[in-house]
Amino acid sequence: MATYSVTNKYLLDNYAVLQLLTPSEIAVGESIVVASVDATFNGTYTVRALPQYLYIGTDDDGDLLYDFNVPIQNQVLYAKTASDVTRVAATGTVAYTLTCTWTTSQNILDWLGITVATAGDQTFTTTCAAAANAFCYRRRQEAGYIDSLTTVPSQDLFLGSVMYGAALYKARGSVDVFSSFQDMGQSPVPGMNGQIKQLLGIDRPACA
Repeated sequence: MATYSVTNKYLLDNYAVLQLLTPSEIAVGESIVVASVDATFNGTYTVRALPQYLYIGTDDDGDLLYDFNVPIQNQVLYAKTASDVTRVAATGTVAYTLTCTWTTSQNILDWLGITVATAGDQTFTTTCAAAANAFCYRRRQEAGYIDSLTTVPSQDLFLGSVMYGAALYKARGSVDVFSSFQDMGQSPVPGMNGQIKQLLGIDRPACA
């Protein structure tokens, strides 16, 4: 979980905006927890926009409007039905938790076709699954996709995340190669190979 400090707050036309002290990895469509700002702003919300300019309300169609002469960095905007609040200095926090659950350790073991021998192996497989989930979700996010954290959007993304987790497991104890009995040598680690990228839809940025 990442926690960011709030420096300013304001609310117009049932949309609240908080300015953060530092840049964040928060993305549109994801959930944040606002705390210690005040009773109006506190709560759990879905981010609707990350404006880089002063938000000045909505038009007749409900679209967000900005004053492009007033740049303001590190803002998060979310829907909040409440009375307008003039922009003022504020304190408090915005917490953002990225917990993706697309694949599990058992999915990885099924793909590898093995059964773990020790509790340590099971723990490592669980770590590989968590790392694969976080990495694959983040790469999708960087490419512009907005996905569910808890429900894998499609089977190609599921397989891609399983394959990446399996690659992490097979590279255990190695710097850059898989162990192999083939000619008593070693084989390259495919890692984020072309097939995994294809399954995850990267590098193919999302288009509007």
